[in-house]
Amino acid sequence: MLSAVERKIEQFIADLNDKEVSQLYLQLPKGKRLRAKLILKIAGSGLSVIKTAAIVEMIHAASLLHDDVIDDAYTRRSKPSINALYGNKTAIMFGDILYSKGFLELNHISTEVAKTVSNAVVELSLGELKDVSLSKTFTLDRALYLEMIYQKTASLMEASAGAAALLAGKPKEVYMTYGRNLGIAFQMIDDILDITADEATLGKPALHDFEEGKTTLPYIYLYEVLEDDEKEKLRSLHAKRLSEEEQQWIKAKMQEHHIIQKSYAEAKLLVEEAIALMKSRGEDALSQIAMQMIDRDF
Repeated sequence: MLSAVERKIEQFIADLNDKEVSQLYLQLPKGKRLRAKLILKIAGSGLSVIKTAAIVEMIHAASLLHDDVIDDAYTRRSKPSINALYGNKTAIMFGDILYSKGFLELNHISTEVAKTVSNAVVELSLGELKDVSLSKTFTLDRALYLEMIYQKTASLMEASAGAAALLAGKPKEVYMTYGRNLGIAFQMIDDILDITADEATLGKPALHDFEEGKTTLPYIYLYEVLEDDEKEKLRSLHAKRLSEEEQQWIKAKMQEHHIIQKSYAEAKLLVEEAIALMKSRGEDALSQIAMQMIDRDF
């Protein structure tokens, strides 16, 4: 079924009848298609389902194109990003084209599905703006962090599950709760992997988030348990290029205070809640997808 989604995306791109866009799409890393898998598992393989999954993946790809420009990221999934290959202007416009085509095609699905996905894109954009704003200072507000990752990452996962439920005639809110939990947990794990995984696995430098000014959950928890002089040191390292020694100090302090385990436990709890919700509805396949969110290397 996932191959049908890929073919539908290719068809949407071909519909644009633009050689440059087709070439850009060939350079775009495909990723795991988690949102498409989620939609297919909930709603089956009807044409409207395939189209919705393709649209959501196009929207997700558009958000990543813009994200790479915002973050000055020159790799994406261990490959050169579009902005690295063709420049920021091309990356932004390609993202706009994918967004626009996605919204156009949403009109052919249903009003409710279109509203659900479109609202998520509004939230996603607000989350991107909040992420940029929060990165300007050493921000230790956990509630703000959670709000930002809900908007930036979880909202589209939530909408994917909700749209699929609408197509399948299943209770929308139940599945949106499942998708929201998965999305928040997914971003938490991403933030943990930025600290624990190596550059070859991540496809980007380790501790890149902190160097970019992002104060993610592990750093918030770490700051709470450090001595005053250590707190000052952590603040001084925020949003700067870290030496090998400085990276090792951060990792050692994370290990000393069991910060990674604490952060992981929070993500796992969200996933366990999502699994319990789906098991109560006999959705075993969705339980497996949930476990894939936290049991991964990248």
